[in-house]
Amino acid sequence: MAVEGRDGHRGGSGWVVNSVSGAVVIGSVVQGRDITVQLPPQVPSGLDGWRAPVPEFVGRAEALADLLEVLAPTSPGGLAGGGTKIGAGGGARVVLVAAAVAGLGGIGKTELAVQAAHIAVGNGWFAGGVLPIDLHCYAPDPANRLTARQAIANLLRGLGVPDEMVPDAFDERVRMYRAVLAAYAAVGAPVLVVLDNASPDTDLEDLLPGVGRAVVTSRHTLARLPARLLDLDALSDLDAATLLARLLTSKRPTDTRATDHPDHAAQIASACAGLPLAIHLVAALLATHPGMPLAVMAERLRDESTRLERIDEARPGLRAAFTLSYQALPADQQRMFRLITLNPGPHISTRAAAATAFLWPGEGGRLVERLAQAHLLEPGESYGCWKMHDLVRQHATALGLEHARADHRGRALHRLLEHYTATTRAAAAHLDPMVADAAAYGFAAREQALEWLDTELPNLTAAVHTAVDSGHPDIAIHLPLHLGSFLSRRRLFSDLVTLTTLARDTAERTGDRRGEGAALNNLGSALREVRRFAEAITAHQDAAARFRELGDRHGEGVALNNLGLTLREMRRFAEAITAHQNAIAICRETGDRHGEGQALHNLGLALTEVRRFEEAIAAHQRNLAICRELGDRHGEGQSLHHLGLALTEVRQFEEALTAHHGALALYRELGDRHGEGAALNHLGLALRRARRFQEAITAHTDAAAILREFGDRHGEGAALNGRGLALRQVRRYQEAITVHQEAIAICRELGDRYGEGAALNHLGLALRRARRFQEAIAAHTDAAAILRQSGDRYGEGAALNNLGTVLAEIGRLHEAIPAHQEALAIYREIGDRHSEGAALHNLGGVLHGMRRFQEALTAQQQAAAVFHELGDRHSEGDSLVNLGIVLATVRRFQDATIAGQAAMQIFAETGDEHSEATARRAHEETLRLSAETDLQHEPPLRGEP
Repeated sequence: MAVEGRDGHRGGSGWVVNSVSGAVVIGSVVQGRDITVQLPPQVPSGLDGWRAPVPEFVGRAEALADLLEVLAPTSPGGLAGGGTKIGAGGGARVVLVAAAVAGLGGIGKTELAVQAAHIAVGNGWFAGGVLPIDLHCYAPDPANRLTARQAIANLLRGLGVPDEMVPDAFDERVRMYRAVLAAYAAVGAPVLVVLDNASPDTDLEDLLPGVGRAVVTSRHTLARLPARLLDLDALSDLDAATLLARLLTSKRPTDTRATDHPDHAAQIASACAGLPLAIHLVAALLATHPGMPLAVMAERLRDESTRLERIDEARPGLRAAFTLSYQALPADQQRMFRLITLNPGPHISTRAAAATAFLWPGEGGRLVERLAQAHLLEPGESYGCWKMHDLVRQHATALGLEHARADHRGRALHRLLEHYTATTRAAAAHLDPMVADAAAYGFAAREQALEWLDTELPNLTAAVHTAVDSGHPDIAIHLPLHLGSFLSRRRLFSDLVTLTTLARDTAERTGDRRGEGAALNNLGSALREVRRFAEAITAHQDAAARFRELGDRHGEGVALNNLGLTLREMRRFAEAITAHQNAIAICRETGDRHGEGQALHNLGLALTEVRRFEEAIAAHQRNLAICRELGDRHGEGQSLHHLGLALTEVRQFEEALTAHHGALALYRELGDRHGEGAALNHLGLALRRARRFQEAITAHTDAAAILREFGDRHGEGAALNGRGLALRQVRRYQEAITVHQEAIAICRELGDRYGEGAALNHLGLALRRARRFQEAIAAHTDAAAILRQSGDRYGEGAALNNLGTVLAEIGRLHEAIPAHQEALAIYREIGDRHSEGAALHNLGGVLHGMRRFQEALTAQQQAAAVFHELGDRHSEGDSLVNLGIVLATVRRFQDATIAGQAAMQIFAETGDEHSEATARRAHEETLRLSAETDLQHEPPLRGEP
C-alpha cells in the first residue's frame, strides 16, 4: 500500500518505472498481470452523505469546545490507549484518537458530533472527509444491530474498497481498515470516523482508527474505551427556552410566540426538562398549530402524569427513544429501572435502591451503576445518590405500573419506606442524649448521621406523605417522630409542623393513642417555635391528656414540661412554673432522672423571667448535678451556660463567666462546633453585662463565624445582634448598625418575622446613639408593627418603649408619651411586671421633661415600687435616682435626699461602682440646689437691705 505504486523489471535499458499519483493505491501495481485498487482522494461520502448541522444548536458551547479539542490535529489528551505521541525528547505528548459522547436518548449526542465534524472539516483538519456509520446498537430487533464484523465491512465499503477486496477474516478486515485510514493520513488527507449509536456490547476498539480521529456516541458511558469521555446533560432552563424560540422562528419566521411570551415559553421548556428531543417535538406541535397560545401548551404539559403523552402527540419520538434504551437492558436492570420510580423524592441512594429491589447493597449498587452507564440514571449531588430525568421517570413509572404484579410493587414500596424509617432512627440516635451507644444503631459518628439526614431529608419528607397516601400508618406516624430532633436542630420548624400534623392525624384515624400523644407533643414543640402559641398549648395539653388516659406517667411528664416552655413564651410565667414543677414531680415518681433534669432546667428559665434568680440558680445547679451523674455531657454544657446567665442577673460576674467558660470547654472537648458557637454567644452576653465589651465583641464575632460555618443562620443572626449591642457600648455605632443590618438580612432570608422585628429594635438603638434619629424612629416603628403582626406582645412593647425614648430625645415629647403609655398597657396586659417598671421609669422621665411633675413623681414612685417588689435592686436604684431628681425639681429636697441616699446604698451593696457614681452626682446636685434655695430664703443680715 503506497502513495505511489512502483513496479519494475530489468529491460534492455534498465528499470521500467510506472507510477500512480493523485490517489490512494492498495496493492502492488503490476502492468497487465495483477489488479490494482485505486481509491479516491477523499472518502466518497465525505460530508455529503451525512446531514447538515441544524442552525438551532444552543447550549453546548462547552461540550463542543471539548470535542473539538480532541479532534484538533495537535490536541493533547490524557493518558489513554490508542494515543499518538507528538514531539521529541522529554516534550512528548499523548493525543487521544477518540472522543466518546454519552447521554440519554434524545439529549443531542449525534447533533453534537455533526456540529463538530462540520467545523473540523471546515478547519481543514480532515481533508479525507468524514466516515460516519450508525451501529443501531439500541434497535429493538437484535437482527438490526450491527456487529463489529458487519460494521467493519460497511466502513471499508464507505472508504471505497470493493466488496471483492474485503477479506473474510475479521482481523484482516481490521488491518485493511486501519491501513486505508493510515494511507489517507499519509497523503495529508486524514479521515474522521464517527461511530454513532454504539453500545458497550460492540467490540468498539476494533473500529477505532490506528491513525486519525474518531467520535463515538452512545447512551452508555464507554469508560473502557481509550477515549476522552464527554457526558451530555440536559439543557439549562434558559438554553431550553432559547432552543424553543429558535425552532419556532426557523419553521415560521413570523412565529414570535416564544419571544412575545417568555414566561410561557419558560414553562414549556421546564416541562421538557431540558431534553432537546422533547423541545423539538413540542416545537413541531406548536408549528402545526400556529394559532395556539403558548399558555395552552404550557397548561397541557403541567400535569406530570400525562406530559410524556402530550409531547409525543404527533409522533412517539421520546417514548421510542426511551424504549430502545430500556429494551437494551438485561432483565435485572429493567426491574431495577422500574422499581426506582417508587422512590417519592428527588433522588435515591444506592442503599435505598437495593432495599427497594430486595437486594444486598453490593448487588443493588452494581445495577444502579449499570443504569447510570446507560444514562437512564444520572449521578446526584453527592456520591452514592442518583436521580432520574423527569421524562424518563414518567416512562419508567408507566413501565412499572405495567409490571406491578410481577415486581410486587406494594411490597417493594413498603421495603423502601421501612428502609427510610429504620435508617432515620439510627441517625437520630446520635441526637438523643439518652442513647449511650448511638453507633450501635448503624452510623459510626454523629457527622455521618447528620450528613445522611441532610442529604436524604427531601426523600424522607416525601416518604411521610407517601406513607399517608399509600396506607402505611406505622411509617406515617413514626418517621416524623424520628425526624423531630433533627428538624429542630436544623430549625426546620415549618416542615416539622407539617409532618407531625400528618402523624397526629394518622394516629387519630387509626386509633393509635400512644402515637397520637407523641405526635401531639412534637407538634406542640414545633408550633411553639413558629410562635403559634395558643395552638401549641392545646397540643401539649391534649398530649398530656392522652398519656394520662394510658397511664403513661413518663409521657405525661414530658408533655407538661413542654407545655411549660410554651407558657413561658407567652409570658404566663406562673403557669409555666407550675407545669415544670408538676413535670419534676412525675419524673421523680417514675425515677426519670434525665427528664427531671430537663424539667429543672426549664424551671430555672421560667424563674429567671420572674427575677427569682436565687431559685433559678438552685434549679440549674440541681440539673447540673443530674447531668454529671448521668454522664450527659451535652446537657451539662447547656446547664452551665444557662446557670451563667442567671448568675449574671445577680451580678455574680466571675461565677457567671466561670460557668460559661466551662460550657465552652465542654463543647470543644466533645467536638460539638454548634454547641461551641452557642456557648460563645452566651459568654458574650455575660461579658457585656460585666462591661468587658471588647471581650464580648470577640466572643460574639467568633460565635457568628462558627454558626455560619455550621449553617445555623438563625444562630448566626443572634450572635450578630449580640455583637452589635456590644459595639454600641464602645461607641462603634456604624459597625453596630452594619452588624444589625446583617442580622436583619438573615432573618428576612429565613422568613423569620419575629427575629426580624427583634433585630430592627436593636438597630434602632444603634441608630439613636449615632444620632440618626429619623432612621431610628423608622426602625422601632417597623419593629413594633412586625412584632404586633407576629403576635409577640412583649417584643412590641419593647419596640414602643424604645420608640418613645428616641422621640423624647429629639424633643417630640407629646409623641413620646403615647408610645410609653402603649408599651405600659401591653406589659400590664401580659403581666410582665419588670417591663412595666421599665416603661414607668421612661414615662416618668418624659413627663418630667414636659414639666408634668406630679405625674412624673407618680410614675417614678410606681417604677421604684415594682422593682423593689421584684427584688431588682439595680433598676430600683435607677428609679430612685430619677425620683430624687423630680423631687428636687419641685423643691422637696428632704425627700430627694432620702431617695438619692437609698440609691447610693443600693449600688454600693450590689458593687455597681459606675451607677453609684451617677447616683452620687445626682445627690450632690440635689444638695447644691437645696443650699441655693436656703440662701434665697435666708433673712438678710442686720443693716442689709
